Amino acid sequence: MNSMNLMDLFILQSGSLTETLGMWGPLVLMVAVFYFFIIRPQSVKQKAQTNFISSMSKGDEVVTASGLIGKITKIEGSQVHLQVDNKTFIRVLRSAISKEMTEALSKKEES
Repeated sequence: MNSMNLMDLFILQSGSLTETLGMWGPLVLMVAVFYFFIIRPQSVKQKAQTNFISSMSKGDEVVTASGLIGKITKIEGSQVHLQVDNKTFIRVLRSAISKEMTEALSKKEES
């Protein structure tokens, strides 16, 4: 008894290998493009943000996602205490601190 795999069935059904590749090729190409241009860059960006949040320490100047600039005075679990003025302190979540905006502020101050 001959055992046929799924690809052999598609080839037999469509008539030729080129027709089968012509049918499945664009779909495979779209999945590859979607992965390399959307999914992979987003996962790299998320990993960099996670590493940035875990490496924050007291005294770092950071920018929140809403645009507040402050210096870290204390880190308690998932909360970060920021000094935004001489006697003004706020509490924000670690996840509210933006790596991109903090790096943009650092570059602007260096210029």
